[in-house]
Amino acid sequence: MLFEEILGQDYIKKHLTQCVDQGRIPHAQLFVGPEGSGTLPMAIAYAQYLLCSNTEGENNSGNPSCNLKFNTFSHPDLHFAFPVTTSDKVKSHPVSSHYMQEWRKLLKDQPYGNLFDWYKLLGVDNKQGQIGVDEAFEIVKALALKPYEGGYKVMLIWMAEKMNSACANKLLKLIEEPPPKTVFILIAEDEEQIINTIKSRCQTLYFPPLSERVIKSGLMKHYGLEESVSTKISHQSQGNFNKACDLIYQDSEDLQFEEWFIFWIRSAFKAKGNKAAIHDLINWSEDISKTGRETQKQFLLFCLNFFRQALLLNYNAPELVYLEPKTESFKLEKFAPFIHHANILDISNELQDAVYHIERNGNSKIILTDLSIKLTRLLHKNSV
Repeated sequence: MLFEEILGQDYIKKHLTQCVDQGRIPHAQLFVGPEGSGTLPMAIAYAQYLLCSNTEGENNSGNPSCNLKFNTFSHPDLHFAFPVTTSDKVKSHPVSSHYMQEWRKLLKDQPYGNLFDWYKLLGVDNKQGQIGVDEAFEIVKALALKPYEGGYKVMLIWMAEKMNSACANKLLKLIEEPPPKTVFILIAEDEEQIINTIKSRCQTLYFPPLSERVIKSGLMKHYGLEESVSTKISHQSQGNFNKACDLIYQDSEDLQFEEWFIFWIRSAFKAKGNKAAIHDLINWSEDISKTGRETQKQFLLFCLNFFRQALLLNYNAPELVYLEPKTESFKLEKFAPFIHHANILDISNELQDAVYHIERNGNSKIILTDLSIKLTRLLHKNSV
């Protein structure tokens, strides 16, 4: 993967290549950045620069056969670990090596993809994946081997915050004192979920969200979009190139989420003093609870963002509002006055609590029903 193919992050590209050129290569690094900021493609390009002895800041000047292997992400000294779970293909003790074919497809088609995209590709979006202790044993085993090409070995752990405590504790000593010429690259969106003993052993590099200018340029280059369309999508994507790509193909889960959200909000408004609307909320909760837990979490985070955008519009900050509802009968301008200082904190806390409980395998129907009834009260709260 060429560095020039990665959108923006020029300072980080320069920093990483200079470190390799000068022989200052940390044995454990943590790349932290929001979804769609390019942490994963940057990590792969960095690994290629290191393994293939590339120079001059680009991956086209070193070992040609080595660079060729990276076109298919099949270099024998590049190892991957990522969240997995049981599926029709793997019934028990799943590890990353069982899903390498699907993983390479994700890297080829959606290098900026998120965890939700990965679970959809595996067909397991009704489950929550993790990096477990079985994976830790596989990592130890893989890194005990000598490098295939006699140089470095790189272990890339994507969504490192999904390591459970057993896996993290098993890898602790290895990350602290890896075999010679072994480099760990951990990639995370939420570093707070990584145990401190792991974080303290890594050199952390922070990736900012991509600018609208960079996303706009990327859309015009990769998809041949007109400037006006690219400008609109880049504004809506909120620094997330993966979301921008979804918006182009109308493939974003946000379209379904918006439909669910609008029905939920309208039912919650009607529910005050209306028993029939309470039944609608209960039926809505039951329908959403039938989807996968990862889908439920993504939807609740979408709702949280929707409320925040309404608040910004209500308090006269339209330049910060990028959300444009696709449902013609629903106007953000009419909804915004109901979201204000007197209820936004309670709404935000209730949504975050719901995400927390769903993540920990609580009963989704009960959690969502309880949230819906609380929302009915909060939406009718006066701003005075």
